[in-house]
Amino acid sequence: MRGARREQAAVRAGEAARTGFDVLDRRLPVAESGRALMRKAFPDHWSFLLGELALYSFLVLLLTGTFLTLFFDPSMVETVYRGSYRPLRGQPMSQAYASTLRLSFDVRGGLLLRQLHHWAALVFLAAIGVHMLRVFFTGAFRRPRETNWIIGVTLFLLALLEGFCGYSLPDDLLSGTGLRTAHTIVLSVPVVGTYLAFFIWGGTFPGHILIPRLYVVHVLFVPGLLIALIAAHLILVVYLKHTHWPGRGRTNRNAVGQPMFPQFTVKTTGLFLTVTGSLTLLSALAQINPVWNYGPYRADQVATDAQPDWYVGFLEGALRLMPAWETNVAGHTLMWNVLLPAVVLPGVLFTLLFAYPFFERWITGDRGEHHLCDRPRDHPTRTAFGVAALVAYGVLLLAGGNDVAALSFRVSVNALTWIFRIGVILGPVAAFLLTKRVCLALQYRERARLLHGEETGRVAQGVDGALGEQPASVAPDRLYRFVARDLPHPLPAGRGRSARLRTALSRWYYGDRIELRLPPERRHTVAKTLTGPEREPARDTETPEHRER
Repeated sequence: MRGARREQAAVRAGEAARTGFDVLDRRLPVAESGRALMRKAFPDHWSFLLGELALYSFLVLLLTGTFLTLFFDPSMVETVYRGSYRPLRGQPMSQAYASTLRLSFDVRGGLLLRQLHHWAALVFLAAIGVHMLRVFFTGAFRRPRETNWIIGVTLFLLALLEGFCGYSLPDDLLSGTGLRTAHTIVLSVPVVGTYLAFFIWGGTFPGHILIPRLYVVHVLFVPGLLIALIAAHLILVVYLKHTHWPGRGRTNRNAVGQPMFPQFTVKTTGLFLTVTGSLTLLSALAQINPVWNYGPYRADQVATDAQPDWYVGFLEGALRLMPAWETNVAGHTLMWNVLLPAVVLPGVLFTLLFAYPFFERWITGDRGEHHLCDRPRDHPTRTAFGVAALVAYGVLLLAGGNDVAALSFRVSVNALTWIFRIGVILGPVAAFLLTKRVCLALQYRERARLLHGEETGRVAQGVDGALGEQPASVAPDRLYRFVARDLPHPLPAGRGRSARLRTALSRWYYGDRIELRLPPERRHTVAKTLTGPEREPARDTETPEHRER
């Protein structure tokens, strides 16, 4: 009887599912869209998983943040702590800090989920940053993906804001120190700085409304924008198709990979479970942001060894390296020591990030579509710029902890500050020159392999009796990667200042190159591979492995 009932229930469920699908399909293009989506090709390479790491850590953020919202009170009204953490009993503190302590010690699983939320935020920002680096170094920002690059940079900027707001909500001494720094940064804006600070803080620092405002921004405003931009980003990825690495059968006119169902679905589900499990294990074993050690915020106190999270550490380092320069103009004090490193530097950085795809298209004159990824060595100037930026960021991040480093290594803080000041100027320059030479050396090595073959270590005797190494021909897959280079030529000289500047930049950018000596038939094959689609969209192509199945 039980078996018959189960079979009847399964039949009814199947009929209900089919009926529901028919109802939706008659009103929406469910079958057509689902068929196309299920057959979408995803490249099978680890570097394309970086965006999924960001997506899944964001999902963990949403789930844990929903739980934390149920117990956190963003009020700055003062109360006396009566919770279970004895060292702080009887201490006056804000409701925000008291609710954070209750969440950590009195709510079952509260500390685990609070730490899971913090670790997921760090991984989310790190994954976005590394994903953007992958897109930059491989040239995946070029047409037709400029809009997706702009969306990605905006996502990274909003993620920074979201992280700072969440970091400041507990109202402990460490987060309050960060808010004091933020208040100084806002005050450094010429002319309108005082008005902005008064508006944001609702009066003089620390005010009584900032934490509730940050709470609204953190749980409502920025998450809504992030969800909307992530949805737009994913829609564009599906519509424009994935980029893929050069290889046999891969051109600028197709998209080669495994279909979404079942191969990609299984892999991405496993990745989601792995990310969630790894973050949970990390949250259970590695303590992060123990707010009870810092105590409640007091305006007359500063936490010793106060260090921000890594994603804003470069701003802290820039503030510590900047000399104490100030200028009085018409009764206004210009605080160059805060304005330049904390306002101008981030503004220039994100302006360059937003504008870079259009800058590179301008100096190349390239209007074609690109669906093949560039190898970093094939674009030495672009790669050198990226490495130089990473070195500058690393120096500033280390400078953000110069006091801790000086104490740990027993070095003078002033001496260490001057070392970082010199390093932030000379380090990127040295990294740029070295990276460019390494890229050109790798190109030269590949040309030598094409001309003389691969080294085998086997010695053979020629017909004339001479002994020499017997080289092997380059493997077909490696040969394809060597020759399939989408490397633009410098622009010819033009008239006018703008044209001359464009020509000079183009020659400097693409003048240094190692030309490959290819026979005419191979040149024709490479040109056909790199030719992009003019009007027809890139088509999805299954992998040979899938065709065999």
